[in-house]
Amino acid sequence: MADDSNSFSKGAIGAIGSYAAVGDSFTEGVGDPGPDGTFIGWADRLAVLLSDQQAEHSFTYANLAVRGRLLDQIVEEQVPRAQELGPDLVTFCAGGNDILRPGSDPDDVAERYEAAVERLTGSVGTVLLCTGFDTRGVPVLRHLRGKIATYTAHVRAIADRHDCPVLDLWSLRSVQDRRAWSEDRLHLSADGHTRVALRAAQVLGLEVPADPDQEWPAEGHRSAAEVRRDNIHWAREHLVPWIGRRLRGESSGDNVEPKRPDLLPL
Repeated sequence: MADDSNSFSKGAIGAIGSYAAVGDSFTEGVGDPGPDGTFIGWADRLAVLLSDQQAEHSFTYANLAVRGRLLDQIVEEQVPRAQELGPDLVTFCAGGNDILRPGSDPDDVAERYEAAVERLTGSVGTVLLCTGFDTRGVPVLRHLRGKIATYTAHVRAIADRHDCPVLDLWSLRSVQDRRAWSEDRLHLSADGHTRVALRAAQVLGLEVPADPDQEWPAEGHRSAAEVRRDNIHWAREHLVPWIGRRLRGESSGDNVEPKRPDLLPL
């Protein structure tokens, strides 16, 4: 079962009548497309779980996250909007794209991250912070594991200093399975997003319908040839375009607007 050391008391849940999600592709929900093509993601799924605790149509939700955004862009574009909305809950997941950049310093990113946390905690109800994932099994990102671990340690320390609950993604073992990740291997799948939403709900003190860390079903054997074929397909379809965008200074979020910029009932 999940460690509930950072969870709220159940009495506090009644106070969460509004929620704004702040962040990048992870919070926008990339990798978890809905029927209309709009991404769903863990934050939308968490909003549904929170809404279920309230009277019908009384819960409001905004998702300000945009894929590809760096920390400073999130602080400039999304944090002021979250402060303006003034919800009971803000989830603040940012800095991951900065850490992926060559030469980035997790200590410097964490310092700027903490300044944004200070702004948010002074103007909204509760700010839930997100650590990084353990990328030991993720192609391309595994060599950044040390930097991500350092940043994750900073996030936990910042949470302690500002009395923020923590969505600890590093300790969520179930997302180490390849089925938790989408075809691009950089974003969670629908199942991965669902498990993160369940863990976030646990952190906030909700009783959830399933354990986010439950074992995955047994998987059939994959031959070496199948694995090699999958890796070649992934490199051609996802890795090469990803590297190309970075070389050209482009972002997948160019010309993308927040999918839900206002607090609206679900």
